Amino acid sequence: MIEKDFVTEGLKRTRIDEYLEKELERAGYGGMDVQITPLGTMVVVYAERPGMVIGRGGKNVRAITNTLKNEFGLDNPQIEVKEVDVPELNPKIMAYKIANMLQRGMHFRRVAYSTIRRIMGAGAQGVEVTISGKIRGSRSAVAKFVEGYIKKCGEPSIRFVEEGFATVQLKPGVLGIYVRIMPPETVLPDSVEILPPKMEVIEDGEVVESEELAEDEEIIEDEIVEEVEDLDELEEIEDLEEVEEDLEENEDN
Repeated sequence: MIEKDFVTEGLKRTRIDEYLEKELERAGYGGMDVQITPLGTMVVVYAERPGMVIGRGGKNVRAITNTLKNEFGLDNPQIEVKEVDVPELNPKIMAYKIANMLQRGMHFRRVAYSTIRRIMGAGAQGVEVTISGKIRGSRSAVAKFVEGYIKKCGEPSIRFVEEGFATVQLKPGVLGIYVRIMPPETVLPDSVEILPPKMEVIEDGEVVESEELAEDEEIIEDEIVEEVEDLDELEEIEDLEEVEEDLEENEDN
């Protein structure tokens, strides 16, 4: 019975997400999160333009709240709207932007490459855009565009890679747009950090002091070594000059 409850809850969240996706398409819908609280159900909606989600005088929010309560059976639903800080790093928003550009008649390659440049310019570690359907002719095909570093399999591909999907209706048929983004703050489990070297002060065979050398300290040490070498060269030149002066005096005598 517990498994049935999980499946039912997952289906309900999927239906809510599809409903909000359809209603808030023009507002730049970027996903939602459902949180169960003692006072009711909190639905957090992420959007590129929060004003369009709220509507004039809160009209849209009230309509959505009533729908969530009556049709989806949520207990005392409360909607919180949050603005997406960087829309270029939200795969749902970027998938809808690609769909809108394709609907306006732009070529799929130009749309994909311009979107990838925008996403990578926002600081993403990697991005993958997949457009499938009748993109070249009467036969279905798949075009995949990848830039940067992005995980393709294993647990990191599920935990760290964000995904978004959208569809667009064109004359040849329906196209599916799939966007996968690896955010800039992602730290992979196999990442290695190289620590800077340490300087140790040893007295009587024991380490008295140990501290890390910064890059500028290493540069200063290199400069000191170069100055010492220059001083040695100057001393050699002075010794040679003294020897030449002694030889000249002996020849004069």
